[in-house]
Amino acid sequence: MRDFRDAKAMAKTLREALHANSLTLTNSESRELIARILGYRDWNVLAAKIQAIKLPEKSAKPDTAIYAGERIPVVPMRDMVLFPHMISRIFVARDKTRQAVENAVLGDRRVVVVAQRRGVEDRPSTLDAIYQTGVIASVVDRQTQVDGTLKVTVCGLQRVGIIHLTDGEFLAAEVEPITEQGGQSQKVTALSSAVLEAYQTYAEVDFSALPSGSKARFSLPSIGDPSLLADTVAPLLSANVEEKQRLLETRDVVTRLQRLIELMSAGRASAVA
Repeated sequence: MRDFRDAKAMAKTLREALHANSLTLTNSESRELIARILGYRDWNVLAAKIQAIKLPEKSAKPDTAIYAGERIPVVPMRDMVLFPHMISRIFVARDKTRQAVENAVLGDRRVVVVAQRRGVEDRPSTLDAIYQTGVIASVVDRQTQVDGTLKVTVCGLQRVGIIHLTDGEFLAAEVEPITEQGGQSQKVTALSSAVLEAYQTYAEVDFSALPSGSKARFSLPSIGDPSLLADTVAPLLSANVEEKQRLLETRDVVTRLQRLIELMSAGRASAVA
């Protein structure tokens, strides 16, 4: 049975079937239609989801060896923290960051997305100008806007620690993978359930009441992968950059889940007050 990973083939089948009945769709139109049928906002979001599934399969090497000695282009963010598994559109106007993205696209499409310590700084180029924990991400798509700004769709892959920066034509980093801790225990399973319950209250959403066609867009991962759950909930919270960066830097999954519950409880309390 086909699923979202077969989206391109599904779009082609749809296009051919409609053509046989004298209805013509372009390749782009058929892909957009399939994306909506599967419950995604548009093709770019669906393509990023497919990319996120395929990319980890390419890295069969142990984590400790993946980035050894590499210089990976850096995308510094003024006001956003990217998490693993997170798909986001970012807008790039700075020349060096544009060069970093273009260099990544010509290579293996990987960049290091990292938050700046000071959003007002226009040329962060030293370790004290950025946080030392970021995320390796894949550049799924990029488009140049009318005003020259680059719209880039990225998909977060893995937490990394930044150990060295090179400031040249574009900013590049040498990184090391961050290993998580405490991912499997009765406590973490209980906390995962608590996070799901807390988020439904925090966002005023009842997942069980959603129509089946909407679940792909709004539902969260199951408690079977606590790390994935935490990294999916974190970007959805109305927290500042510092709080989200703190979550990104928290290696222990138990501590991260506990912090999420605290943030959601505080958010609900302030909303009621």
